Amino acid sequence: MPDQALSGPPLRVLVADDNPVVRAGLTALLGAHPDIEVVAQAADGEEAVTLASGCAPDVVLLDVRMPGTDGLTALPRLTHLAPVMMLTYSREPEVVAEALRRGAAGYLVHGEFTAPELITAVRDLPHGRATAVADSLGVSYEPNEISSHLQSVVAQSSEARPRSADMRPRRGPNRLDFGLSSREVEVMDLIASGMNNQQIAAACFISEKTVKNHINRIFAKLHSSSRSEAIAHWLGTARGGWNR
Repeated sequence: MPDQALSGPPLRVLVADDNPVVRAGLTALLGAHPDIEVVAQAADGEEAVTLASGCAPDVVLLDVRMPGTDGLTALPRLTHLAPVMMLTYSREPEVVAEALRRGAAGYLVHGEFTAPELITAVRDLPHGRATAVADSLGVSYEPNEISSHLQSVVAQSSEARPRSADMRPRRGPNRLDFGLSSREVEVMDLIASGMNNQQIAAACFISEKTVKNHINRIFAKLHSSSRSEAIAHWLGTARGGWNR
């Protein structure tokens, strides 16, 4: 069922993250819901404070580690302007505790929450409802589910041909997995969907260097020397009976 807009004007959100691909992905994900509007994007904490002072957001999504003024430094000023949820890769318990001490209304770690959980948290924050914190403080989430929701929106933020997750190439039912790990399977599926390394990194919330390491291992296991050859083996279309 399509998402239905809630009553009243759209919820105004400011996204602060130094990674432009993550900003674009989050903006597209949130903007797909008619009751949420991303009104500003910031690349560091100081810019977030300046923009929040001018655009009056209802919610601020804030990364912890950014060049210049980081999220923790900007946090006390931002909390005077809007409820703030930390949305970051940093899962150290002391960082979580410090963020909450400085006034964050919630703390979520990339890859440890689902897209619906993120949307619910954004909607709940202006009403003073507590937002679940990272599993390092005892809350668990289904890992990596947000990746499947961000794959298509990140792809559409670049010049590559957009594909939704539902349009990804399908492997045959009797396909071998070639001994790939679960993360390598995820990466290989994204390669087969046409994503480049930058898009895969954003969709999986890992670095491009990590993506390259995964690809090197995948190529070795699939006995492939190129993306096209790996895709052919993965989809079971290469000569030599890879479906056997």
